[in-house]
Amino acid sequence: MADSSLTTAERVVRVLDYLGLQQAHVAGGSPADVAGLLQAHPDRVGSLTLVCPARLPPQAVQSCSERLLIIVGDQGPPAAMVQQAVETLPGASVVMLPEYMSPPWADSVADRTAEVEDAMMGFLTSPHRQPIESVDLSPQEGEIAGITYRVQASGSPLVLLPLNLASTQWDSLLPRLSERYCTITLGGPELGFMPVLETRGQSWGYLSVVRTLVDEARLQPGETVLDVGCGSGVLDRWLAQHTNKRNPIVGVDVNRYLLREATALIQKEGLSDVITLHEGNAEELPFPNNEFDLVTSHTVMEEGNADNMLSEMVRVTKPGGRIAVMVRTLDVPWLVNVSLRAELKTKVEIPRGFVGEHGCADASLGKRFRSAGLEQVKIFPQFATFDDLNVAIGQFQHAAIVGALNSDETQEWQDSVKKAVEEGTFYIAQSHHCAVGTKP
Repeated sequence: MADSSLTTAERVVRVLDYLGLQQAHVAGGSPADVAGLLQAHPDRVGSLTLVCPARLPPQAVQSCSERLLIIVGDQGPPAAMVQQAVETLPGASVVMLPEYMSPPWADSVADRTAEVEDAMMGFLTSPHRQPIESVDLSPQEGEIAGITYRVQASGSPLVLLPLNLASTQWDSLLPRLSERYCTITLGGPELGFMPVLETRGQSWGYLSVVRTLVDEARLQPGETVLDVGCGSGVLDRWLAQHTNKRNPIVGVDVNRYLLREATALIQKEGLSDVITLHEGNAEELPFPNNEFDLVTSHTVMEEGNADNMLSEMVRVTKPGGRIAVMVRTLDVPWLVNVSLRAELKTKVEIPRGFVGEHGCADASLGKRFRSAGLEQVKIFPQFATFDDLNVAIGQFQHAAIVGALNSDETQEWQDSVKKAVEEGTFYIAQSHHCAVGTKP
């Protein structure tokens, strides 16, 4: 069992020390994975490549801006976020992937393998880049301080951190990178999007929303449950414990990376006899008609075709069974309990998040339920409150706000947050639209 008191930086350093690496090139999708390392051990990061980051607070990577490469799609909010951030990152290199949008769930390396490879190779082999001594480590894999590692090939060490919610992660590019570098692929629940999903699903504010949704769905002992878009499995594990293991739970997700991590966590908690996981697309569920008593989905209908997802959920639900869905909202401001001047408060409370072209992140959820033929439909908004900036979900929400502010606004915001935290009044509350309906 990993020491829960260790920071992400301390965990990564333990892996580097075990492998005998004093310095390495680093690449990944989340600045949060490297922010602490850059602060405490800047000399151990020879260069940093961020591939399609979901959040980019400049201060997290400012100390290595001249050793920084950012690869991002040139469309939509991700591009705008990076363009704003690099204004305060002198010397940073940016490569835009043409005609591409890169929300957190995009499989960017698989989608644009050649372009990402060209960008990384050009950056890492630049004559201005300080070379890192080659190493010849034996192929190996294991786990240290809660972080899994896999070592391949030889050459200058290149640490590959998780790429947000990308399904295949580095798989399509790994053989090519391993031709020139000693690649060390890291994973586990402490890195990438996993800590965001896990700490969100374990927070009292988010769980209060989920608990209300389950209560409204009237789940009975012995009834079968399908969780569409189960992610890290954190809510399936909670539900198994909440119901005293009285309900068989099936989780389905299209994301192979998250399913691997979810499987490991389910096994560690001894819940394999209650929870079963399947790979599958929410718009084409791999289950027969009329299979489940309760079908749930939590913040997934934003990412694909919401109506197609709902149609599939209805198909696999038994007559008389229920469907319970929650989605993030872009039509309701956040509630941020921090004292700010009115203009800045309005700005920080703008709802943020990525939504697919045909996704649902608004009050149309109830209308969609009725259009799908569901009866006894209940629709209700709920706020999930986050009040701890020391956990990954709090840091993720905080980074979303900071990423939209200029330097003066950022300083004002941080000063006000510090005061609110000291007074014990700080929280960020994010709205969710919820709906429960019965299949006739």
